Amino acid sequence: MRLQRHAAAGLGATKHRDTLTARLPCQSTRGRAALQVACVATPHSADSQKGAPKATATPSGQYVSSPYGAGRVLTPSPPGSIDDDDVLELKNLRNYLVPRDSPFIVDNNQGGGFVGDRDRIRLHTVEFESTESAGSFCADGVLTNGDEDSCILLPEWAIRCGPRKTIYFDPQQVSAAVVTCGGLCPGLNDVVQNIVYTLTDYGVPEDNILGIRYGLRGFYERDAKPITLTRKYVDGIHLKGGTMLGTSRGGANVKEIVRRIDLWGLNMVFVVGGNGGNAAANAISEECEAQGVCCSVVGVPKSIDNDILIIDKCFGFETAVQEAQRALLAAKVEAGSARNGLGVVKLMGRQSGFIAMQAAMASGVADVCLIPEIPFRMDKLCEHVESIFEKQGHCVVCVAEGAGQDLLTAGGTGGTDASGNPILADIGIFMRNEFKKHFKGEADIKYIDPSYMIRSVPTTSNDRIYCKVLGQGAVHGAFAGFTDVTVGLVNTHYVYLPIPTIIQAARKVNPKGRRWNRLITAIRQPDMA
Repeated sequence: MRLQRHAAAGLGATKHRDTLTARLPCQSTRGRAALQVACVATPHSADSQKGAPKATATPSGQYVSSPYGAGRVLTPSPPGSIDDDDVLELKNLRNYLVPRDSPFIVDNNQGGGFVGDRDRIRLHTVEFESTESAGSFCADGVLTNGDEDSCILLPEWAIRCGPRKTIYFDPQQVSAAVVTCGGLCPGLNDVVQNIVYTLTDYGVPEDNILGIRYGLRGFYERDAKPITLTRKYVDGIHLKGGTMLGTSRGGANVKEIVRRIDLWGLNMVFVVGGNGGNAAANAISEECEAQGVCCSVVGVPKSIDNDILIIDKCFGFETAVQEAQRALLAAKVEAGSARNGLGVVKLMGRQSGFIAMQAAMASGVADVCLIPEIPFRMDKLCEHVESIFEKQGHCVVCVAEGAGQDLLTAGGTGGTDASGNPILADIGIFMRNEFKKHFKGEADIKYIDPSYMIRSVPTTSNDRIYCKVLGQGAVHGAFAGFTDVTVGLVNTHYVYLPIPTIIQAARKVNPKGRRWNRLITAIRQPDMA
């Protein structure tokens, strides 16, 4: 579909809030400059005419509660009377589309109601007593590296995810594509399945849903033709690990992808990927705009390392931690069964140590945890292991694959892979050999590397539910006319986030944060830098 403004849409000045190209700076109410983002649309008149609360029902901002939940209610107000500049705003295509009623209006979304465009979720939930409180130095933003220079400032609010009363695509005319990018992660099949289910629930013909094979290259490579995704085809795929669509890293020709989107008449594209996949989705959205192709591009953030900014967690992360514990428990058995037994377990985590940190905390058997964010010296590590031998006779060391790269001769010289991720030297083998040199046969060392085993399994129950909601939310966002957005859990609520915001950097463990502090306090780990 080509971009063509609907006759009823205002073409006016930049202050008109559902323009595709107008971009306004978000200003934080705390007086700090925030990110440059595109503007979210004001709810269409149909939104306010159907089922909106009456102005006299509840005073604006009043806190209300019921047996089913609680929150503050905004009442309809004159345009401009609400501070919308403090919302993390979203790009949309609504000027080029025709608004219409959602097919779910007939039963009020099966009695569950709808989400409004002015439903907002707080990005900042903690009010700190002082600058001395833990984590307070980035109170208005999100940390990317645990120091002042890596604090990205954010507005106060994010737009809530969910089904809208007014949609901007005719379901019968929708042609959609789903693609999975980057490395494997538990839950990929779950997300694909629920995108397909939700599209068909809206009334999208099953023949109009394509699955792109082997990553973004599947848009144009002859030996990877798309497949048709029907409800029957995706039935039961959530019970398997991996991705039934296949995946690949990097190498996408964005111009050629958009040419195929236009050629095939696609008006919705769902990209399930990590930082690289979402960066590709952002590039596709921008190229669609440049070429005048009207297509809603929506991301679903995936990362086994849990390193996507802002969101509470990535899908599949909890499953990976559950699997990682198996290796730690095995190392505990091996180490505890020998005199001066030393179990070394290497887990995934290139730049972010969330898997190692959470698995060490959850298993309760790790004596040492080493992550990329915290430097250490090998001599101090050996001294600490010796002290643990003296206390309990054995030791379990958990190390993330990206930790200690500065100790390796190849550290920092390996370049990057097709997705832009650093190619790492093997810290696990290095540590095993260094321990052998140090202890000179006085320690029984067992090295365990579960590697890809932790990401190739089906999801746990919590991850499965999370994937379902993310898949549903992605489709709701596309029908709401949003583009260049991703969906995720923030402060226990589902929200839409602008992709340019979340791909600025990889999220990392905060060395001064409470989560890391809880772990090192529990295992009594000293500073080994």
